[in-house]
Amino acid sequence: MRSLYYLIDTILDIYTWIVIASVILSWLVAFNVINTHNRIVGTIGEVLYRLTEPVLGTIRRYVPSVGGLDLSPIVLLLGIYFVRMLLAEYWPR
Repeated sequence: MRSLYYLIDTILDIYTWIVIASVILSWLVAFNVINTHNRIVGTIGEVLYRLTEPVLGTIRRYVPSVGGLDLSPIVLLLGIYFVRMLLAEYWPR
């Protein structure tokens, strides 16, 4: 049973890093540090978008942007952190 807990925790940890990578990539594109016309950057951006957008899009419907700042990744990361703490606290030992 403990191995299932570790699997879920690892998946949530990996998804946290995917969200962080997506945010950093969006900043780099917004400030013209990298160009999405580059094939590798475009592919990485597309993969990150497809992995994060279903969840972030749902959050964006309920959390408005503040002054043009998208707060949905912060809400998602807080939610993942909360779920990980709940799993650690209530998982049967």
